[in-house]
Amino acid sequence: MRFWITALCFASMLHGAKELEIYFVDVEGGQATLLVSPSGESLLVDAGWPGFAGRDADRIVAAAKLAGVKQIDYLVVTHYHTDHVGGVPQLAAKIPVIHYVDHGANLESSKNAEALFQSYLPVRAQGKHLHVKPGSRIPIRGLDVVVVAAAGQTITRPVKSGGAPNPRCAARTAKAADTSENGRSVGMMVSYGSFRFLNLGDLTWNLENALVCPRNLLGRADLYLTTHHGMNLSGPETLVHAVRPRVAVMNNGAKKGGAAEAWRVVRNSPGLQDLWQLHYSLPGGPDHNVDEQMIANLEENCQGHWIKVAARRNGEMTVTNGRNNFSKTYRP
Repeated sequence: MRFWITALCFASMLHGAKELEIYFVDVEGGQATLLVSPSGESLLVDAGWPGFAGRDADRIVAAAKLAGVKQIDYLVVTHYHTDHVGGVPQLAAKIPVIHYVDHGANLESSKNAEALFQSYLPVRAQGKHLHVKPGSRIPIRGLDVVVVAAAGQTITRPVKSGGAPNPRCAARTAKAADTSENGRSVGMMVSYGSFRFLNLGDLTWNLENALVCPRNLLGRADLYLTTHHGMNLSGPETLVHAVRPRVAVMNNGAKKGGAAEAWRVVRNSPGLQDLWQLHYSLPGGPDHNVDEQMIANLEENCQGHWIKVAARRNGEMTVTNGRNNFSKTYRP
């Protein structure tokens, strides 16, 4: 009798357990990833594009409302490119932002890059500023958010459960050095209990290799957001196959990202159960797109449907397609 009472209490606790909610908001090939911790605090990674009559800001605010969020506690600007930081002023006009998190100064020298950065600075000045470096933590209650890359540098010590030798490094290749803002992206490993989510922004090939070679400093990730929208400038097999995601999400646009080479690397990753996409990739065609039920937006001129992940402390997660409400649960 005592066993059954204990079992019923445990089942009740599981049923009522709080979840980490992650919304991959469609910003047409940029990034806007909203995390809501079990404590109710929110962390938004990037704010999409400017213009388009406030389209991206409206989509982010709609996701926040769906999640019961009335403010953005931490807005992480991974880097100063238009599809990531451009939407910040419009977003801040629609919802309060408390902390702005970034890697520091912009080092791109073009007029457009400088104008973009200058439009961000006065908005950032309205809140609190957190300048992060590799190894920094973003203090979200209930989560462990570790910065693994920033300002062109990467961690040199492993995160929890990382540090094993990576045999894939013997076959690694290098690409031309990247001095753009992509290579300065803020990348993060987010942990909730045993669940781990890896988001590297638009970090590029050589720096990704540095994170996993000769040792895999990242360990494994249950959920992986494909780096750089699934472009072949990022996402080497050395990294993707080392972190062995169970589920991956590609924040591509209809004509941006989703490169066949990068798509194949993710699909062939050992242990991967499913890849989900924010958009059907027109260049990918039938051979390099997943099943339609796992694609949030099928048309180029779309409604901006999201993908949601609800993660639990034991590593279980449920992924839902906002377009058709198709859901799938992945056991730990």
